[in-house]
Amino acid sequence: MHDHRKLGRELDLFDTDPLMGAGLPYWLPDGAIVRHTLEEYVREAERAAGYRHVYSPVLGKRDLYEISGHWDHYREDMFPPMDLGAEQVVLRPSLCPHHALIYRSRSHSYRELPLRIAELGGMYRAELSGVLGGLTRVRAIHLNDAHIFCTLEQAVEEARAALALIARAYADLGIRASRYRLSLPGEGGKYVADPRLWRRATALLREVLDSSGIDGCGIDYEAAEGEAAFYGPKIDVQITDPAGRESTLSTVQIDFHQPERFDLHYIGPDGAKHRPVMVHRSVIGSVERAVAHLLEEHGGAFPTWLAPVQLVVLPIAEAQEERAHEVVRRAVARGLRAEVSGPGDGTLGARVRAARLVPYQAVIGDREADAGLAAVRLRDGRRPGAVPVAELLERIAARAADRGAELWPAA
Repeated sequence: MHDHRKLGRELDLFDTDPLMGAGLPYWLPDGAIVRHTLEEYVREAERAAGYRHVYSPVLGKRDLYEISGHWDHYREDMFPPMDLGAEQVVLRPSLCPHHALIYRSRSHSYRELPLRIAELGGMYRAELSGVLGGLTRVRAIHLNDAHIFCTLEQAVEEARAALALIARAYADLGIRASRYRLSLPGEGGKYVADPRLWRRATALLREVLDSSGIDGCGIDYEAAEGEAAFYGPKIDVQITDPAGRESTLSTVQIDFHQPERFDLHYIGPDGAKHRPVMVHRSVIGSVERAVAHLLEEHGGAFPTWLAPVQLVVLPIAEAQEERAHEVVRRAVARGLRAEVSGPGDGTLGARVRAARLVPYQAVIGDREADAGLAAVRLRDGRRPGAVPVAELLERIAARAADRGAELWPAA
């Protein structure tokens, strides 16, 4: 069983410091590579799916969150307002109010819809110290978020497409969904009081779940009261860590509340104003929680495309060090992440053990250096033997490009 907090420190991925504060981890160079690669993967997938990316500030006036409903229904999870002259500003707890304002800043025709706005942005939650833990529960969250503004007739298909995008990402990342949950309101006053909107949104999400899945046969799901967002129901994609603890990684929501609160509209084919539907979705949830789960799922042995170091080159003696650096230069020119571990780092056996989580090791002795070869060792223990350096780099680049799980498939 792997603990991402222990692995993260052992592998020099992330850490914390009391002077920065609890629940505010910082990322070390190798961790930053994992995070950056994951973020670029998501942006690429979103661009291919028709999303347009934006940036919005992490601060907003208190008035903004009063309009959105966060101030009334979510205040206990927000940081206190800061006085800025005659105004009060707040660290945002969510990106959706900002995206609603971005939509509202321009007029829109029905011909533009669906309009898909995505951002990987920071948000802040005033979590109590007792619940903080590693990367899974933090105070500064970097969320892979998006909001789709569409017609009522488009909402089910957009939510269904969002679930398909989540499924593809999970396959590429090696993540398994443990179950799907339809999260509904429960008892208490933290929810927006508009039964009509709740019924409409819930009915649409049930339709999404019932029509998604393999061959459109539907996804098995469970309804859970008390787990909804304050403004509407949502589909939660649940994951389970090696210790059996369940958490939410990805979500899809259909929201009628905020379009009304922000008076959003588009011009329909009849020339009149119509209210859009707002579909919220997050493919990998927060980067922090996603990396924590990937660390535990893979035990630090990330898939080739996500590994901070994809190839380590091991010269047997100092005489082969220049050839080893040449191999690394060629690898970097191919867009790969490679480094040399030379005799100064210890015996060959010690260096092999130190690089046990790197997908590919290339050992270079006199024979390999003279012939332009590399003796290949794989992370899974296999030794394909000595191959031309060009072939090795081509194989690694192919595995990184197709995000394949197999390190050395048969030719």
